[in-house]
Amino acid sequence: MPVTLILGGARSGKSQRAEAIALSLNNNPIYIATAPLIDNDHEWMERIQCHRNQRDPHWQLVEEELDLITVLQKYAASEQAVLIDCLTLWVSNLIFASKDISREVTSLCTLLPTLSGHIILVANEVGMGLVPEHPESRIFRDAQGRLNQQLAALADRVEFIVAGLPIYLKGDKT
Repeated sequence: MPVTLILGGARSGKSQRAEAIALSLNNNPIYIATAPLIDNDHEWMERIQCHRNQRDPHWQLVEEELDLITVLQKYAASEQAVLIDCLTLWVSNLIFASKDISREVTSLCTLLPTLSGHIILVANEVGMGLVPEHPESRIFRDAQGRLNQQLAALADRVEFIVAGLPIYLKGDKT
């Protein structure tokens, strides 16, 4: 099972790059969206709707904020492309739900090499700025940074996206 990790900043083009890879691998890829649905945040809901509208109709959408392990076990299959967008929101969701982040990350990293198909992971690179002022923000930044490092170590291919352009960090350039 090949794993591709797509990293980058906000609005860098990560999702478009990941979607293009998934569609090149499979005509009916699975899109696992981790964005929480926040009914009273209209701007957020518009963003989610915009993502839905711009996605190719061949996608099978699965919305899951927390339980990636169960969803991956259900949908990862031979010849299948599965895209998770994004792990940064997943980490944030885990924090807000008071989940054991270390245990969840370990479970994900243990599961990924056992899966069939091709898994494409999207995450923000959050460690290139200042040290956050608030403890909660530091917890988030540190957890995301550790997750990115662990995923990069096990991934077959890692790309860093800047202004929509991929910089290849690991694996084949395709």
